[in-house]
Amino acid sequence: MYQKELENGIILQQTQQQHAKALDTLQRIVFPTLADEERMSERHYLHHLTVFPAGQLVLLDGEQVIGMTSSIRYHFSLEDHTFLDVSDNLWFNTHEPEGDWLYGMDMGVHPDYRGRGLAREMYRARQEICRQMGLKGQIIVGMPNGYAQYAATMGLEEYFQLVVTGEIYDPTVSTQMRMGAEPQKLIHDYLDDSQCGNGGVLMILSVDKKV
Repeated sequence: MYQKELENGIILQQTQQQHAKALDTLQRIVFPTLADEERMSERHYLHHLTVFPAGQLVLLDGEQVIGMTSSIRYHFSLEDHTFLDVSDNLWFNTHEPEGDWLYGMDMGVHPDYRGRGLAREMYRARQEICRQMGLKGQIIVGMPNGYAQYAATMGLEEYFQLVVTGEIYDPTVSTQMRMGAEPQKLIHDYLDDSQCGNGGVLMILSVDKKV
């Protein structure tokens, strides 16, 4: 089972059943503008542990769950898809045991703990999981969360292009790019979240990249 102690005693480890209820609560804190039907619940998290336990991680400060990331094994494709499609409506039964990529379904850190590099630690952990399993790397669909500030003046496609060229800094996508993630395309209507214009940026993070 994956487990690593970070600074200040925070533990990054594989999710356990007892974390599911706290993860349900954390989803609402981390993704306040996400549609309810796209927000994972306690029962989803419990099911994920039966599908692909190695791909589910939590951050713990003592007994408090302060962060999480979920993933499945999958194949890489440039075809448009939605979050609900690829996640099997959040149940993760789309997991492919022989899939050669780790598809990151979500990642979040409690607002009180942001700015400490904890999300980067989770990306590093996922890279380590990729190496252990002989996978090609991570598939990431980054939420362009900065788009809401520009929605009145430009379309999502233009915003995406300006983020990719570095002319606009997006708090999520630009950070992922700095870690080595390579944008592949913009997926319109990936999910229902006004903060990011309902879009997602499909990226890959090759296993050889040092996050």
